[in-house]
Amino acid sequence: MSEFISLLGHSFNQSPWLFVTLSFIFAATIGSFLNVVIHRFPVMMKREWQQECNQYLQEYHAEIVTQIGIDKLNTPIDSFPEKYNLVVPGSACPKCKTSIKPWHNLPVFGWLMLKGKCAACHAPISARYPIIEFITGLLVATLAWHFGPSWQFVFASILTFVLVALTGIDLDEMLLPDQMTLPLLWLGLIINLNHTFASPTDAVIGAAAGYLSLWSIFWLFKILTGKEGMGYGDFKLLAVFGAWLGWQMLPLVILLSSLVGALVGITMIVSKRLKQGNSIPFGPYIAAAGWIALLFGQQIVDWYLETL
Repeated sequence: MSEFISLLGHSFNQSPWLFVTLSFIFAATIGSFLNVVIHRFPVMMKREWQQECNQYLQEYHAEIVTQIGIDKLNTPIDSFPEKYNLVVPGSACPKCKTSIKPWHNLPVFGWLMLKGKCAACHAPISARYPIIEFITGLLVATLAWHFGPSWQFVFASILTFVLVALTGIDLDEMLLPDQMTLPLLWLGLIINLNHTFASPTDAVIGAAAGYLSLWSIFWLFKILTGKEGMGYGDFKLLAVFGAWLGWQMLPLVILLSSLVGALVGITMIVSKRLKQGNSIPFGPYIAAAGWIALLFGQQIVDWYLETL
């Protein structure tokens, strides 16, 4: 495998733009699948939660089940098909249920060919789908240019794909699933056994420090105000970047995410798009800050130190 990567790397080094272009196409295709993950994974989680609640009630509170009725207890919480996962059913128009043809599923271009409308019923198709595909392609193309054909590029691309999915889910549901953040954290610790982005020691300290830093802020804010300022998923996402980049990058990630999050929040309040007291997801800002630190963190830190 290493020899194949080396041979591939030599070929792409002779033509870096080919590598960048192919990376964009591949990542945009993955972005199409990430649209599915962002939409379906929360539904799958809610169904799992409902099933677990029903099993608990049937096992420990049979009298409640008798009062409610087993049929009503098992009533689906959504209108999607009974078998619903990341693969089944196939992509279809949500309005007329017509299956989407393979060529209409082409990343970005499929939406453009359809002019943003269903081929059958002409219902509008959200521009969010091609935007996510294009952004995913652009992010990975940037990684390709920055890292070149290397294991760093491979792992950074995996991180990017999961971050895109987490960002979409958090924006929709105010949720960062453990099923995504925890494997990402462990992957960061494992790949850094080989010093891919940080030393093993820095990665372990980073994971612990990333979680505990936001956990401490959370409890301090709750003690002072009686409110919860963020979710536990945010702690775990910062721990992910600690595990991937080492503890040294955590101050930069916290600073960038806090600044951007504050600016966006203030802007939304001033423009009356957000009422005071309402929440906005913090995960997307941590994800964006961590991704920037992955590529340019050391340069930013060096620049800052030079200005002191």
